[in-house]
Amino acid sequence: MTRAERSGVIRYETDWGWIEVSPVAIAAIASGAALECYGVVGMASRSLRDGLGELLARDASHRGVEVQLRDGAIGVDLYIIIEYGVRISEVARNVMSLVRFRLEKALSMPVAYVNVHVQGLHVSPQDERR
Repeated sequence: MTRAERSGVIRYETDWGWIEVSPVAIAAIASGAALECYGVVGMASRSLRDGLGELLARDASHRGVEVQLRDGAIGVDLYIIIEYGVRISEVARNVMSLVRFRLEKALSMPVAYVNVHVQGLHVSPQDERR
């Protein structure tokens, strides 16, 4: 199986033809894995407005992921919002691990890096009363 990168699309050659995977599909896999992690409330937009992260709807969660393809490896930047009171470093480490695993399993391609950017904290109503 040979791989080629053409205009941001990963292209695999098999015995039966070509398979193309777009960066949006890669972002969907990555955001789905991130949203499964304990402590992650949702994906955030990549830009901060007034210092606040904007929570994206579940169907637009792939917009909180930036995908780069370099030298046959995938690089991913995730922008997330986490729940107030959880250990940020542990949540980020779990997100990195699961996203890397899911991408390598789905695409049979190495993942160069997974960066997690915490754009904000979500305070649940019960925590506001304290």
